[in-house]
Amino acid sequence: MSTPSNADPELVTVFDTQQESEAMVVQSLLASAGIDAIVTNLQAPQDVLPGVGGVVVRVNPSQADEARGVIEEYKNTPESVVEEAEEAGETGEDSGAAQE
Repeated sequence: MSTPSNADPELVTVFDTQQESEAMVVQSLLASAGIDAIVTNLQAPQDVLPGVGGVVVRVNPSQADEARGVIEEYKNTPESVVEEAEEAGETGEDSGAAQE
């Protein structure tokens, strides 16, 4: 069975934004939680409708509530916690590498 080229109408939108990069972060966040998601670009032709459009993240309806919960938890995470986790990943604290 082939998949139509346009977005699957059975998928549900769990996140929308104007920034594709933000949608990609959310898609990765959901993937790390074991939720398959697709990013769909809603951009209208800019010569006809400038500034109209956006990007949505869509998931299977059976995973929609879980996906929304993961996204909401991420949104409610204090920025300082996110920065600490990013710094720990950058410095290799979790890699187990020997330090001099």
